[in-house]
Amino acid sequence: MITDILKKWCGENGIAVSDSQLGQFAQYAALLREWNEKINLTAITDDEGIAVRHFIDSISVLKYYDISGSVIDIGTGAGFPGIPLKIMRPGIDLTLLDSLNKRLVFLAEVCAETGIEAKLIHGRAEEYSLRPEYREKFDFAVSRAVANLPALCEYCMPYVKKGGSFISMKGPDGENELAAAENAVRLLGGKKNRITDLTLPDESRRIIISIIKTEHTPAKYPRRGQKINKSPLL
Repeated sequence: MITDILKKWCGENGIAVSDSQLGQFAQYAALLREWNEKINLTAITDDEGIAVRHFIDSISVLKYYDISGSVIDIGTGAGFPGIPLKIMRPGIDLTLLDSLNKRLVFLAEVCAETGIEAKLIHGRAEEYSLRPEYREKFDFAVSRAVANLPALCEYCMPYVKKGGSFISMKGPDGENELAAAENAVRLLGGKKNRITDLTLPDESRRIIISIIKTEHTPAKYPRRGQKINKSPLL
């Protein structure tokens, strides 16, 4: 069972989880499977896969960081890591951003069924961070394997307020991506904080990268999406 796997992992890692929270995860998993038959949300639909690759992978950051305040999940997709983080930390002010509206329709139902409050934004990351109401307004920006880190920094860091953090959840090549992103981090007003190497219960390896926002992001960033992807700030 998904909830058994979650409860065991949380207990082993010193993270408190209530029966109510486990119930929310179970509802989320059921909706993920139901909607996955209508729209392509994930290739992972078995109990262990959902529990480990989606839920535990998303909340593993709580072992190392006190996620609080305002949080924006860039390119949230099926809601990872934003919704699992909100389930575990109900007090965060969560914003979910994705460019595909049908995913946000799914996430709206997840929020309604689980009792989660979140702001849903249908749009492109590089466009919304130019708006005054979103630019440098968040304590945390989080993103899970959306793009290579040099590009991802340009998408995400403009949302983070000075003193806040951008947390990128990467696969085993994360350290190499960070090395390639050093110039992007500097140009966008950030500083490397911490790299954490994590092994999930299925033995897959994850790298969690934390970047602190030390200066305001210059107004010329982010550039247009095509430019970001074709000419990253290497």
